[in-house]
Amino acid sequence: MTTHEPARSREQRKQDVLARLEKDEDAWVATASPSGEPHLMPLSFVWEGGTLLMCTRLTNPTLRNLRSGDRPVQVTLGPTRDVVHITGTATVIPTAELPAASADAFAAKVVWDPRDSGPAYTYFRIVPRRIQAWREANEIADRDLMLEGAWLV
Repeated sequence: MTTHEPARSREQRKQDVLARLEKDEDAWVATASPSGEPHLMPLSFVWEGGTLLMCTRLTNPTLRNLRSGDRPVQVTLGPTRDVVHITGTATVIPTAELPAASADAFAAKVVWDPRDSGPAYTYFRIVPRRIQAWREANEIADRDLMLEGAWLV
């Protein structure tokens, strides 16, 4: 028989989410093409100013999908039994337009500087609109921690 931890409060889950956003380096990023073709890609990130800063190749379908319109992007962190699920909007930021401090923070966290990889890479920033977190079924009812870009706790 499997036993599960008691449900965490929303306040504790928010703290756990913020800790994971500071500590984790990689996340799954899901986008869709204009025709609805899904694309899932693991990418590195830095949590900066309440947003996720990521970088990828200009030819990556993720970036093409983000450039093709105002559709949501989904980001997932953690294992299935301790998941953070973020839905947001993304803005593509050409490398030359990204503040140096942001590019430096990205490079320091992921130990790779896209600026050294030539013009084939660019950044994008995801602004969370909804954040959910849960471990087990006992946390699903209160999984929403952010809605419409505002923390609920």
